[in-house]
Amino acid sequence: MAILPVDRVRIIAKRKDRKKILEFLQHESVIDVKDTSYEQDQVFKNEDTATEVTTFNKNSEICEDALRILNYYAPEKSSLFSSLEGRKTIDASVFNEETTKHDELMKVAYKIQSLNKQIEENKAGIPRIENNRTALEPWMGLDIPIDFKGTKKTRAFIGILPGKETVESVQTRISELCPQITGVDVEIVNAMASQTCLYVLCLKKDAGEVEAALRTMNFARPVKSEIVPAEMMDALSIEEKTLMEEIKEDEEKIKALAPKREALKLMSDYYKMRSDKYEVIHELGQSERVFILEGFIVQKDEKDLEEKLNENFELSLEFIKPAEDEEVPVKLKNNAFAAPLESVVESFSLPGKGDIDPSFISALFYYILFGFMFSDAGYGLILTIACGTLLLRFKNMEPGTKKFFGLFLGCGIGTTIMGVLFGSFFADTIPVVARTFFGKEITLWHWMDPNTDPMGVLRLAFAVGIIHIFVGLGAKAYMNIKAHDVWSAICDTVFWWFLIGGLVALLLSSATACSMFGMSKAALPVAAGEIAKYVAIIGAVGIVLTGGRDSKNWGVRIGRGLYSLYGVSSYLGDILSYSRLLALGLATGMIAQVFNMMGAMAGGGIVGAIFFIIIFVIGHTLNFGINVLGAYVHTNRLTYVEFFGKFYEGEGKAFKPFTMNTKYLKVKNGETIKAKKESAK
Repeated sequence: MAILPVDRVRIIAKRKDRKKILEFLQHESVIDVKDTSYEQDQVFKNEDTATEVTTFNKNSEICEDALRILNYYAPEKSSLFSSLEGRKTIDASVFNEETTKHDELMKVAYKIQSLNKQIEENKAGIPRIENNRTALEPWMGLDIPIDFKGTKKTRAFIGILPGKETVESVQTRISELCPQITGVDVEIVNAMASQTCLYVLCLKKDAGEVEAALRTMNFARPVKSEIVPAEMMDALSIEEKTLMEEIKEDEEKIKALAPKREALKLMSDYYKMRSDKYEVIHELGQSERVFILEGFIVQKDEKDLEEKLNENFELSLEFIKPAEDEEVPVKLKNNAFAAPLESVVESFSLPGKGDIDPSFISALFYYILFGFMFSDAGYGLILTIACGTLLLRFKNMEPGTKKFFGLFLGCGIGTTIMGVLFGSFFADTIPVVARTFFGKEITLWHWMDPNTDPMGVLRLAFAVGIIHIFVGLGAKAYMNIKAHDVWSAICDTVFWWFLIGGLVALLLSSATACSMFGMSKAALPVAAGEIAKYVAIIGAVGIVLTGGRDSKNWGVRIGRGLYSLYGVSSYLGDILSYSRLLALGLATGMIAQVFNMMGAMAGGGIVGAIFFIIIFVIGHTLNFGINVLGAYVHTNRLTYVEFFGKFYEGEGKAFKPFTMNTKYLKVKNGETIKAKKESAK
């Protein structure tokens, strides 16, 4: 339940063993390789591997694209929960054997891409054919090609005029524009409201004047065609049929390659792994015969790694304690109770220098805070059973997904507990069903009812909030003591405990203050209030005197101390923030009650039961979905702001080991590398 201690590691080995050692380390996944610059060194230098990395990434992307195409034309059969099954496990020997076929499998990927490109090009041709067909339809009455220019002595003009025209109207307008020309023949091929398709014939000697007249009339030439429109239409139909057949044929070819899907997945992972390996190679210091790898390793993995490396390779291995001010990567290790909270911590920031791992102490409150806001035993049981079943069913679930469902499993248990304490099981479903369908009155046991005693629940929310904040301050004191700074623990924690705790106890000893929270009398005796007053004064004086202790000037020190004391207002705001526990809990319960009330409106009987079930399922499903999200968001908010704000800085860097960073497969770390030391000669 802590941050695992990390050491620096340095490996010096023969360059000829580089490939095997790196593949071994990639399988072991225990070293976070450090990028070390050797550009200025006369012996050791960094190798430029950008070309190789780019090539391998491109090959991986090609395989990914081929898989995308395969999944489109031949979808992979999968269950509803297939995404929870995790990556398929494959033995290293099988993986290594399959990767020897990389050239053959890349040809398959290229072929799938080529077939898909041909399909896309053919599909793009279909709209072009449709456009040409639409353009040809008005000319179907023309028995000569649209490109017909005329005979030896005549000139033909085939085209379109805007609007609807007749033979007489066209001839009249040509005569007006060319009065000296009389031998012009006009034929209307098709006349519509928007345009008129026509054929104009004149003598060649008059062609220039007729063309000028037609241009004045906004004459436009249609789509060119060297054959008769009817024949062109038949040709287009044949072309479309051919394209459709080619598309279908190429699709079948792609579908026939579906058995290569798993091999393509393997190749995508293979090239991603090679890319990662060459990125690491760039970070090595290398001479002509030797290479140096530096990085970080978790202490618990050191002995095992040392044994395996020394057994298989000739090298120098050194573990080095990091310097006090050195930034080292962070790896968390928690038990099943706190491990799900690691994802919440990582979403905020990993522990930085001097921080503690807040996962466990966060888990102590997180599940209850969530349950306080979701506050229904029925909803809690659904969440618990669903998440628990998925975790038991899918053992190979990815770590991040497992933490996600583990988090909501804990939240479901917390919700169930709080729901029982508040007497809410799908709100008041049991009393409503008993009253509506059986004519009986049933009251569920409860410790506190938010509907009838909201002030009591609000007091509980504030109490939880104060404890939450005090634990956060306690974590800060622990960090100070761990850093051998007891004085800071007293100044920054104990004095605030005195001030806030004293003020809270003082309020609880006042009948007037207690009445504001629905209490008939003071919770503490007057004598306790007097003691609390002096405790608060001690805390306030301590804060004023020590809040600016970094300054040697007493005037500045007191000024900063007074400013620090003003921070009590932020603590008041933090405590008031916990009123959201009541607000969201009430929202969950009241909305659920409204749906129960609506369901019972039809009364008893079979019809009423059916109506109630429908409203119950729809209403509670909506209420569950909306409020589980609200509870999650606000629990994180209370954790990040009110809790982490008291002690946690974060800004740590994650421990990212050089590993087999695969998307589809887990390579079993079995028979990976069998390199033995060469015997000395």
